[in-house]
Amino acid sequence: MNAIKSKQVKVDKVILGIDPGTTLLGYGVIHCTGKNDIKLVVLGVIDLKKYSDHYIKLKAIYDRVQQLVEEYLPDEVALEAPFFGKNVQSMLKLGRAQGVAMAAALSRSVPIFEYAPRKIKMSITGQGAASKEQVAAMLRSILKVDDFEQKHLDATDGLAAAVCHHFQTSGGLNLTKSKGWGDFLKNNPDRIKQ
Repeated sequence: MNAIKSKQVKVDKVILGIDPGTTLLGYGVIHCTGKNDIKLVVLGVIDLKKYSDHYIKLKAIYDRVQQLVEEYLPDEVALEAPFFGKNVQSMLKLGRAQGVAMAAALSRSVPIFEYAPRKIKMSITGQGAASKEQVAAMLRSILKVDDFEQKHLDATDGLAAAVCHHFQTSGGLNLTKSKGWGDFLKNNPDRIKQ
């Protein structure tokens, strides 16, 4: 009798997610060992409020992102892409912060992936216009974490970028394929808690 073997994608990787900012830069590191087996490694922010000079902030971002890469050895980095706003100067500063974070990861040969804020929220919550609190609540459920401290709400956007990237590349839980919560529950019965 011939056995048919299914192709299984082996997932074992570390992903660093970053939400670039010039006041606070949020980040989260996850370790993925399966499609829906995701463990939170670390969650935090780079607080840049103490620096008055924009260029010093950029150096601090570069240095800290390099430290994160060296400490957690991510296989990939996922960043939240800047959204288009009306204030050109703010957009320029945000773009620089993102570029510096990218350069820090690339200096260690870590591949970069970008996701629009709406794509990340849709991937995590099923709603492209979800609030920070809604994203954090869903991340708590996905990662089986009791709670995030209030100070970590800025970091959950970086964490969400990492989880979104995992979903997009592993074929794991992905709300963007759902047509609402009913469809999601039908396609993910293992996610229902009785």
